[in-house]
Amino acid sequence: MSSVPSTSASLNGRNGHPEPQNASGSETYEVDSASPTSAHPVNGLIPPAFPQTSHNEEIVSHLYHSGFQTGHVHQNVYRLHAIILSRSPYLAHLMSTSPQTSGQRVIYVNLEQEPEITQEGFAIALGYLYSSVSMSMIQPENARAVLAAGCLLGGMQEFCAFAYDVCRHSLSVETIDRWLQFVEAAPSSNDGATSPELPQTSIFGLYAQKLRDDVFHFLVTLPETLEVAPPQQASSSANGTPSPRDLLLQAYSRVPFDLFKSAVESPTFRIGSDQARFKFAKDAIELRKRGISRGSGAEETVVLAFGGANYGGSAVHITRKLRKRPLWKVNS
Repeated sequence: MSSVPSTSASLNGRNGHPEPQNASGSETYEVDSASPTSAHPVNGLIPPAFPQTSHNEEIVSHLYHSGFQTGHVHQNVYRLHAIILSRSPYLAHLMSTSPQTSGQRVIYVNLEQEPEITQEGFAIALGYLYSSVSMSMIQPENARAVLAAGCLLGGMQEFCAFAYDVCRHSLSVETIDRWLQFVEAAPSSNDGATSPELPQTSIFGLYAQKLRDDVFHFLVTLPETLEVAPPQQASSSANGTPSPRDLLLQAYSRVPFDLFKSAVESPTFRIGSDQARFKFAKDAIELRKRGISRGSGAEETVVLAFGGANYGGSAVHITRKLRKRPLWKVNS
């Protein structure tokens, strides 16, 4: 099985194993697993416990190490077992529809159109088909790629839920940039209360909108997380490190416009009075002019409403207007 640009799997036998042969070719034997009824009286001893759990764990461990790990014969090539791969609806479909030109069954998983899925993420999700021990390799750095691979393979709800939870807990000031890149291309719902919606065709399925909502929630609660003080009280620390308000401004200076507008106008964005919210938005827009909005051909502005008028529960309203193209006059 190769994963970039495609993944291929070689499968032996009808289900990935050689079919068992009868040693004599004719005789068959039956084993009755039921215990015979004892004709002797009970001796008073406690019957031994059946070691089912430990035995099953040993089998799963053996399958994972001897079946999956040794079956990873190359960076993007696997030689695995059809009966295990069939746990994935996606791989089961490929196995049933892929044309075979030789005795060895080979399937290809084309990941070129799924940039969110990495080699590492795909390997972890594939290993989960053999054993849940694969979940121990999910880290904040690879969780999103693992989630994407799990959603592609399908049939692993618990695995995907765990990977999503790792993603959600990885949100921080240090990692917000890569999460902003994740949501940047998504369209906006523009209601100011929830995050803009993602298209349902995303590889992440329902997790796509959950992740975007998590990013939105992180942004609107960031003032409380950083304990941002009012502008007149905010100042850099003695050792020159940025103040909480400066960190907040730096984060919002890189947020895509639709998300920036929704977050700053949201009632859950608690940064003080309307004047404090207006001042923050104005300072953020100044930073954005030198960064994310530079060269966009649009001008961002912020308005503070007076006299009881407000926009979606906020007196602060952010707009973006396309700059007028200069007209050229040519005399002939």
